[in-house]
Amino acid sequence: MALRFNSDDATGFKLLLCLAVMYGLMSMLVHSIVHMKFIKPLAIDAPLHQFSEARAVEHVRILSQEIDGRQEGRSGIKEAARYIKGQLETMKERASENFRIEIEETVVDGSFSMMFLGHSISFGYRNHTNILMRISSADSQDTDPSVLINGHFDSPLGSPGAGDCGTCVASMLEVARLIVDSGWVPPRPVIFLFNGAEELFMLGAHGFMEKHRWHDTIGAFVNVEASGTGGLDLVCQSGPGSWPSRVYAQSAVYPMAHSAAQDVFPVIPGDTDYRIFSQDHGNIPGLDIIFLFGGYFYHTSYDTVERLLPGSVQARGENLFSIIKGFTNSSMLQNFYKPASSEITIHQEKDDGAIFFDYLSWFMVFYSRRLALILHRVPLAVFVVMPCLLNLRKFSMTSCLATFSDLTKGFLLHALGVFLAIVSPIMFSILRLLFINFSMHWFSHPYLAYLMFMPCSLVGLLIPRTFWSCFPLSRDVPVHQASKEVLSDEARFWGAFGFFSSLTMAYLLAGLSGGFLTFFACISMLGAWLSFSMAAKYYGHRSLRSILFYVLPMVPYLAYSVYFGGFLAQFIIEKTGMMGSIPPPYGYFIPDIVVAATIGVVTSLCIGPLIPVCGHWLARSSILQFLLQIIVVGLAVSSQFFPYSMAAPKRVVLQQTYRTSGPNRLEDSSYELSVVDSNSLRFLFKHAPDVANELQTASHLTFESANLSGQENWLALFPVSFMFSRSLKFPAKESTSTKDFHFPYLIDSKPQTISDDGTRRVYLELSLGSVEEVWVTVLNITGPLSNWSFADNKLSAPEKLAGGPPSYICRLSGASDENWTFWLEAKSQEKLRIDIAVLDQKLTNEVKRLKSLFPDWVDVIAYSSFMSTYTF
Repeated sequence: MALRFNSDDATGFKLLLCLAVMYGLMSMLVHSIVHMKFIKPLAIDAPLHQFSEARAVEHVRILSQEIDGRQEGRSGIKEAARYIKGQLETMKERASENFRIEIEETVVDGSFSMMFLGHSISFGYRNHTNILMRISSADSQDTDPSVLINGHFDSPLGSPGAGDCGTCVASMLEVARLIVDSGWVPPRPVIFLFNGAEELFMLGAHGFMEKHRWHDTIGAFVNVEASGTGGLDLVCQSGPGSWPSRVYAQSAVYPMAHSAAQDVFPVIPGDTDYRIFSQDHGNIPGLDIIFLFGGYFYHTSYDTVERLLPGSVQARGENLFSIIKGFTNSSMLQNFYKPASSEITIHQEKDDGAIFFDYLSWFMVFYSRRLALILHRVPLAVFVVMPCLLNLRKFSMTSCLATFSDLTKGFLLHALGVFLAIVSPIMFSILRLLFINFSMHWFSHPYLAYLMFMPCSLVGLLIPRTFWSCFPLSRDVPVHQASKEVLSDEARFWGAFGFFSSLTMAYLLAGLSGGFLTFFACISMLGAWLSFSMAAKYYGHRSLRSILFYVLPMVPYLAYSVYFGGFLAQFIIEKTGMMGSIPPPYGYFIPDIVVAATIGVVTSLCIGPLIPVCGHWLARSSILQFLLQIIVVGLAVSSQFFPYSMAAPKRVVLQQTYRTSGPNRLEDSSYELSVVDSNSLRFLFKHAPDVANELQTASHLTFESANLSGQENWLALFPVSFMFSRSLKFPAKESTSTKDFHFPYLIDSKPQTISDDGTRRVYLELSLGSVEEVWVTVLNITGPLSNWSFADNKLSAPEKLAGGPPSYICRLSGASDENWTFWLEAKSQEKLRIDIAVLDQKLTNEVKRLKSLFPDWVDVIAYSSFMSTYTF
């Protein structure tokens, strides 16, 4: 289709080009910021009074490369503990006499229950190692309020754990060294907790809070985590109260935080030690600081030291050292076990739920919720009174009502545009997938998501302006002594302003903390409209010069919206690779829909405030045709890209399942395969024919004819197994490694007892047999269970697996030569059924060969699961 231009079209394209250049430059700036390009990492020979990324990365290299496997159950976890303790003891030896340094290695055990991913689980654990270092002044007291810095040194299944969480341990070691070598003696004690069991559902932190003598001296904490290999080290959670975030705002060298993260974090599948310290087993004020970029490698074998983003550890270390200074110098620091003073309690109540955000990592904006209750109401109040203010010269109730009607129409038209900006890319993504064999083409090439979905969103944003190019004014033009175009622009602007002010108020009423973005938009729009109105007197409302005077005051907001929106889109794109395999027919579409909707929201935030003024030139048929052509090109180009690569791998779970009966009898052996994104195993076998051949299945298999693997077969990974669907089961080849092998088994440890009320107590003993590298043992108990010896003799809420009867789940972890002993109580003579799954990390040669056949764009987490069933 040929585009026919007139002078107005040419002006529109000039404006479009200028805006594209402006947003392009902003995107380049944002890319450099979020990828830490502006931070210079210090070399290994940097002065000892400075934090050095190179020194920290050397710790990461040793932990993730030289030490083989820091998973619970493997020898590397003990070697890592010895390495950390050795580094701390070296620091203690060279510390001056002004310091009091205590180092402890503790072994923790315990049992408790929690909710995770909406599922109730109980835990029993033993022999998990924590390494602690307490740095204080020589004259400090044991009861002095202290600051806790927590990070975990264990790593997830099948991962070297360079990012998660080698970077955490390395940063803490380098900060501890910096305190000692710089000679800065903290005015309050600083405790470094290197915990060895976070990946097993935060057991190390629980053991510290329940058993260690220092736990009740903690007055504040910082939990360092990683959901990737670097980038923004974002404060994702803060509280209780606003004091922790205020300390961060005042102290951080490179602030990276916004209160909106606290609104979003609860809906993200996952958790950190933060909940143990501040919610479940304590009420300690603290910060949860997490690396968020490089999520492609999170919990994969590609989480290596080479994948770390340069500058990220440097920024984290400098921030952490400064935050420690901020907390230890704060008058608000109080012992956890002591009640806070009335002055501090009142201050916390007043400032609970503060609003804060960083501006491009340059500085922080922080204000209390009390102030937000005033400020965030102002834009809506301005919108409500504006019909009267616009009619001050010739005031009448009729003219005010007519003006209010026009502003309401402007509000509705802008709201419709935002709605279409979100819906249009969603519809495009659905229609596109109807004609393509697989989804997530943009996964390893995020720019494709912008190429495909942003033009769609912009078209949706402009459609109301295109169809209602002549605004349906209610006001009488001669009475207002202004042209129709001026009154129309006025109505459109104040309508858009009313839309953003309403969102700000909605955030406030919902008790959320993310309203700062729309509030920022409202304030910027007011300044921009004032500038535009003054320029329009000289150049006219339709002049590009007048538009320039509107855009320039908006630049600070627009730059921040690109920063905020770009980070949000990148984070979501990376996480779609592990969001779970949702059953068809809808699961296939969900990742594309989520990304398309995100791009739509980002477009509305970044470009929406410009539409009331720029829309006259942009909402032209020639420009819409041009955008539609870009959409078609995006469709054609994106379909040529493969979704995965080594830099963005597809995640596959390979489980070798052994069905056993007693210590010596193997009943069945099989391979279970599952994926955790929307491209199913059928896609995998099509593009990995060697794997299909090895499993003796067709590369074009159908799920109707395949042997499906049910949820009950994935008990060892509960509750993560609920992210799987349409998993497949294949017969396993015979292995010589199971000969003379003693399988896990469960027996009576002593005779049952029956109480006076008829309650039956069963005493059991679980042996793990010859299994060498046990990650976890999961018990699924069904029947008339009324009590057990776990979790302080309190049953967790019942679960339902694969539509079965209510059951109780307990995870056991911790290496030991001793067997597990426990008791169960039944309220009737009906049998108790116990399903057991023991996850072993040691692979047979057959599994190693099968794993090697997968292409390099696939990351395979492989393990063995020994499953057996008993009744008592």
